[in-house]
Amino acid sequence: MAANITAETLSKNHKSISIAEFFEKNKHLLGYENLQKSLLTCIREAVDNSLDACEEARILPDIYLEIQKVPDKTDSFKIIIEDNGPGIIKANIPRVFGKLLYGSKFHRLKQSRGQQGIGISAAVLYAQLTTGKATKVYSKTGDGNIHIYELRIDTSKNEPEIITETTLDGYEGTGTRIEMFIKGRYSRGKQSIPEYLQETAIMNPYARIIYTDPEGEKFDFERVVESLPEESKEIKPHPAGLQLGVLIRMLDVSKTKNLTGFLSEEFSRMGRTAISEIILISQLAGKTKPKKITREEADKLLSAMQKVKIQNPPTNCLSPVGSDAIKEGIKKELRPEFISSVTRPPAVYQGNPFLIEVGIAYGGNLEKEGPAKLFRYANKVPLLYEQSACAITKSVLQNDWKRYHLKQSANSLPIGPLAISIHIASVWVPYTSEGKEAIASYPVIIKEVKLAIQEAGRKLSSYLGKKKKAGLQEQKKSIFARYIGEISGALSDLTEVPKEQIDVKMNELLEAKIGEIGGSVTDLQDEDFKKDKEDGLLSTTTKKEIKQEQEEQEENTKNSPPRQATLIDNYIPSDDIESENNE
Repeated sequence: MAANITAETLSKNHKSISIAEFFEKNKHLLGYENLQKSLLTCIREAVDNSLDACEEARILPDIYLEIQKVPDKTDSFKIIIEDNGPGIIKANIPRVFGKLLYGSKFHRLKQSRGQQGIGISAAVLYAQLTTGKATKVYSKTGDGNIHIYELRIDTSKNEPEIITETTLDGYEGTGTRIEMFIKGRYSRGKQSIPEYLQETAIMNPYARIIYTDPEGEKFDFERVVESLPEESKEIKPHPAGLQLGVLIRMLDVSKTKNLTGFLSEEFSRMGRTAISEIILISQLAGKTKPKKITREEADKLLSAMQKVKIQNPPTNCLSPVGSDAIKEGIKKELRPEFISSVTRPPAVYQGNPFLIEVGIAYGGNLEKEGPAKLFRYANKVPLLYEQSACAITKSVLQNDWKRYHLKQSANSLPIGPLAISIHIASVWVPYTSEGKEAIASYPVIIKEVKLAIQEAGRKLSSYLGKKKKAGLQEQKKSIFARYIGEISGALSDLTEVPKEQIDVKMNELLEAKIGEIGGSVTDLQDEDFKKDKEDGLLSTTTKKEIKQEQEEQEENTKNSPPRQATLIDNYIPSDDIESENNE
């Protein structure tokens, strides 16, 4: 007969575990699902850290990355990542790399690549799990010394375990270098390290990345923009989207003396009028100490905060890449014949500011057959996995690409030589999981992506319309040119004028008249404008821009002499691209 099992017996098995122990057994939640993805995840976390550090210190990033095969070991690699950032002070090195949930970004509301304080320390954990080897870290902070640590993570305590510690002098400059041994699988093509680095170069054109692959081949992703994006500023939380539990915690830890001070100092956009209305609606006294407010009173306070109209949070916490910089990145990496880029005005989801940027590339070196390439980014970081689960993808599939002279099947990517780069910048990106691979489907995010696509798509539509008309003109010109020789000969016989002179005149006449055949280009935009207006998806600014474009084109048509084709500002001449390739 089985022994009686009591609550006391079961309680002997209860014990707490550290966050490091949890992820030791659940590393797939952080992106370490298989050997190929694990290698990429380690690289991504290290490169993201380097880019963030350089941007915060206002240093143009120079990053060196090398992946070496470990002799006589299958699927084993040594990874080396080095940057010219500000470095890490000696006291912080062990905890930055050897303690999960330790970082400088989780508690700050400002745009950055990292958010959780898990990334690089999780890579150190994966390295020791798969190879048993410690990670080596070098750091220079500009004091003439270099600090070198070999460390692991004590998973039972979630604390760094220092193997060796050395400080050497005589080393100038600043920067960080990481060396780790991991199990992984190297591949090329889709969802590979080369693809990740190319996409990183597109949305970070101010960075230089030098990469040496396991075969010893070197790739130089050169810097093409010599200035950093605008620096993001830290902001305070906004009442929109605030939850009761968070408010209770904020009240409990606040150092302010009264409720009025709490509302004024702990939140953004809290003016006197808004504070007075909140206190009035909540029926709380402005002199009440935050720590004395009960759960029921906090509930009333939260309800009042959500009823009062409060300005949107400030948007200087965002650091967009910028429309011009996106064009430069796309031009360098993809070599298209046309680029259209857009940076949308900031919007807000649940009190968190965000903005959308879109770059559309067409033609050139892009594949002529098959679906368009979709590059997704969050805070300038490429998202290579879980494409179908992402709000960005849903917005792209919902867009009617046929309106822009492209082929598209139902609920699918458009067909043709097209690349679509979409970037969401936010103080808190709403990822669907800890792996940070897809964006949650908030309606306002989907709408903003759709608006940005349509704004950039109209420019593509205009270009393709002009290109089609220019092609028709060339076709008609070639038909007429085919008969010029016969007509010139017949006229020469009748008029006794030399055939060569008649040929010259006939060709001049053809060149002068061919521009009148194509018709007006503005008609191409009218259909898009009407449909967007009916859908209510055009902002006031966009409407004005489109009308202004149409008026300028009509005026140019009236005043300009006939011409064969018009090249718009975003057009990159194919001969320029050919010359760059030859170089």
